[in-house]
Amino acid sequence: MKRLHQFGGAFFYLVLLREPLNVRRMGATEIVFVFVVYLLFFGAKGIPSLAKTLGEGVRHFRSATDEIQREILDTGNEIKTDFREVKKQASSVVDKANEE
Repeated sequence: MKRLHQFGGAFFYLVLLREPLNVRRMGATEIVFVFVVYLLFFGAKGIPSLAKTLGEGVRHFRSATDEIQREILDTGNEIKTDFREVKKQASSVVDKANEE
């Protein structure tokens, strides 16, 4: 029975948060309808598992977003470092050319 509730929570999470291309977002009426259907299938005992599943989904989404931001910032820092090294090499080549 526990697996059934976990499946129900995952189903509810996918229905609410998954947005296929060219499909409008769900409004309040649709969310309430899905919640009522969920209650009919899984009962009031399924609400805690639903909340847990939704919380885990949001937490996973936030951590993935943070990871992507870190990767972008790290890549930007690497580019800056590479640019500084190239700039130093170019200035040393110019200095050597001026000495000759």
